[in-house]
Amino acid sequence: MPNVRKVERPAKSVKRRVDRRVGRTRARLGQALRKLMEQRPLEKISVQDVVELAGVSRSAFYAHYDDKVDLLLSDMDEFLERMAMLLVVRNEQSNRIAPVHEFFAHVGEAEEIRGALARSERLQDFFDLAVEHFARGIELRLRQLAEREKTQPQRPRDGSTAVASSDLVAHALAGAFIGFLNSWLRNGRPLSPKAVDTLFHRFAWAGITSVGATKEVHTF
Repeated sequence: MPNVRKVERPAKSVKRRVDRRVGRTRARLGQALRKLMEQRPLEKISVQDVVELAGVSRSAFYAHYDDKVDLLLSDMDEFLERMAMLLVVRNEQSNRIAPVHEFFAHVGEAEEIRGALARSERLQDFFDLAVEHFARGIELRLRQLAEREKTQPQRPRDGSTAVASSDLVAHALAGAFIGFLNSWLRNGRPLSPKAVDTLFHRFAWAGITSVGATKEVHTF
């Protein structure tokens, strides 16, 4: 009988397949919880309700999450990370530092989820997570714009972008961003997401330019 050489499957291929399965499981659980939260408060939803709707076993659920609150916060965390990094990932050729239009449009349409978060006293958790993610996204976006300035000498460069790409300034801008969102929602969304995007960036760049004009970095 001829020798048959066993072909080993590359470890990376196996890992990618496992990662895809994990991603699909987590996505199904998150979608199921959001769907249930459109119907009733979080406290009236059980883990069994979630796994039955998702078509996932309880053991699979507990392999990823401690409880339904852990699932909710993880789902919000993943969504916010994707949104915060949107402009950086696609290297958008504008001067926007945050995807205001896209984020506001999404959150504005998710009335049931916002209501469920509010009833479950988790809305502030959402805002807190958003500040942290968008601070990181804004900081990376400002660095990206600073690098773009270096390759485009025809553009005016006053150093404001480079100076502003700090953790402190990014957190201040992210806080303002979420402040805009909170006020926009509480006042019944008086402006379109696109109009808020324009307004926010006028505000943000006025502040960034002001910081850059000082040419100083203070330590505390």
